[in-house]
Amino acid sequence: MTRRDLIQKVLIGGTTFLILPPVLSSCSKDDGDDNGGTGGSNPPKTITVDLTSAANAALNSAGGYIVTQGIIVANTSTGFLALDGICTHQGNLITYNLASHNFPCSRQEEGHGSVFSTTGSVISGPAPSALKSYAVSKNGNILTITV
Repeated sequence: MTRRDLIQKVLIGGTTFLILPPVLSSCSKDDGDDNGGTGGSNPPKTITVDLTSAANAALNSAGGYIVTQGIIVANTSTGFLALDGICTHQGNLITYNLASHNFPCSRQEEGHGSVFSTTGSVISGPAPSALKSYAVSKNGNILTITV
């Protein structure tokens, strides 16, 4: 074996040793999830919304909504809902329409007319996928959204 062959084998072996373990571990099945599932160790993230704050005043009336930390929170007159606040079509903001009881994309012109149901599913496209829905609980004047 020549010196050149030895150096090549060492380099190939060293590179394989450094690259292979992370690649294999990234392809392995995750035992838990980031939301505190039965196998996960991370507790779920929560977002709190104070209904007495002026910044959240829109939520005090039916049809009002806010977007906080990328999540749209809406007062549907029968309760509060929280969904991803960004359209899955081209990343535009989502709004809430009380009369239609749905979540349209803010850019309805130029073929951006996606509309989502209160569960986040696509009612009309071109959005390729649903919005994620989050649990909302109310305690006094505080809404807690579990992400």
